Amino acid sequence: MKYVLDTNAVSFLMKGDANMVAHLKSVARADVGIPQPVVSEIAYGIQRLGKSKRKHTLARRFELLKSELARATWTDEVSEAFGTIKANLERKGERIEDFDIAVAAHAVAAGCVLVTANLKHMTRVSGLAVEDWSEPPAA
Repeated sequence: MKYVLDTNAVSFLMKGDANMVAHLKSVARADVGIPQPVVSEIAYGIQRLGKSKRKHTLARRFELLKSELARATWTDEVSEAFGTIKANLERKGERIEDFDIAVAAHAVAAGCVLVTANLKHMTRVSGLAVEDWSEPPAA
C-alpha cells in the first residue's frame, strides 16, 4: 500500500469527483487503502441521514469502494504513531481532532502518503506525506 485515503477523499470518490477519480485511476488499486477510522466516519455520516434515495445511493457507493480497496488496519504501530503525533501536536499547541490523528497515524505507521484535502490540519503532522487529489492530476 502506498496511499491511504482520508475521510474527505473517500467522500469525494463517493460523489464521483472527477479529479479524485482520475487520480485513483492513475494508481494501482492495490496501492490504495482506507484506514479503519475513515470507515467509521463514513459509516456514521451515512447512518445520520434519514431514509432517502441519497442515503441508499451513498451506502451503495461506499460498499463498492470497500469492495475494491483494501483496509489499512489498526496495528500496534498505528497506536504508537497516534501517541507520538498527538503528544507532538499538543507540545506545539497545534491540536487537531483525534480521528484526524488516527488517520494520519495509519499513513505514518505504514510509510504511506495520506490523500487529503485537509492540508490545513494534516500538514501540521511531522513526518506525514500528503497529497491533495481534489486538484486535477499533473499532465
